[in-house]
Amino acid sequence: MMIDTSNYGEETGLPKNDSYLEKGLPTYLAQSLAAMKRSWEIEDNGGRDIHWDIYWCELNADINTAEVDQSISKEQAQYLRRNYLRMEESE
Repeated sequence: MMIDTSNYGEETGLPKNDSYLEKGLPTYLAQSLAAMKRSWEIEDNGGRDIHWDIYWCELNADINTAEVDQSISKEQAQYLRRNYLRMEESE
């Protein structure tokens, strides 16, 4: 049986789709992430979510907390910041 490896990076062996980094999050982080996703959906569709800034700050704090207490990896934290806080990584 041949295994399809086209969905995995040749050098890393990791999935090319990095959404796997959203798996296994602490409950508090998963909840703030869900709130931020809902808020972005409103904003991205032309609406205005008056609580967007609260959800953004809460998610940012929860990512930081989870990374510091090593509940998530640095790679997960960077993925979440890039995709849901829409932050660019600085050197």
